[in-house]
Amino acid sequence: MMAGEPTSARRGYAPPPELRVTNQDREHVVEHVKLAYADGRFDKFEFDERLERAMTARTHGDLMPIMTELYGPHAVPRLATPQPAAPRPTAEPESNERLGASAAHLLTLLGFPVVGPLLLMLTAGKTSPYIRRHSVEALNFQLTLVGASILLPITIVGLVLVPVIWVVGVVLSIVAGVSALSGGEYRYPMTIRMVK
Repeated sequence: MMAGEPTSARRGYAPPPELRVTNQDREHVVEHVKLAYADGRFDKFEFDERLERAMTARTHGDLMPIMTELYGPHAVPRLATPQPAAPRPTAEPESNERLGASAAHLLTLLGFPVVGPLLLMLTAGKTSPYIRRHSVEALNFQLTLVGASILLPITIVGLVLVPVIWVVGVVLSIVAGVSALSGGEYRYPMTIRMVK
């Protein structure tokens, strides 16, 4: 065995269940769990539960049941890093996702310039990457508008520009909302992207 190599990485070696695991052993199992979730082998709740078990495991006896659930009882409990799956084509967003993403942009027109996209990002954005992308983009744009509205009135020219900027902001929000409804992506121009 080479120095630094985890005990579980040796071919065909089944470590004793009471043997303490390393961070690398945990990370190997986490990678297997992530790939199984990406392949659709279990739902979000099952994914979270297995991920929690893998990350808090103290012994190989804690990790082996997770691998057995993934590969069956006769699988050699090697914890080697799996090969990454081929990238799957991005699924078309569902209608409720498109509606939520559109709301992230259009709530700004109802007087919720920062709060609307922020709430959608923190709620629906946790379950839908599509809604999260649009919410983050809308939030960054609205934060940029608010920042410009505070800084520009310092000058006379800036004072004249503030209403123009807000009119352009309304138009761009409508365009982004329509784009989100049609299942597309939208990037606001001249936006400072503070939120990732």
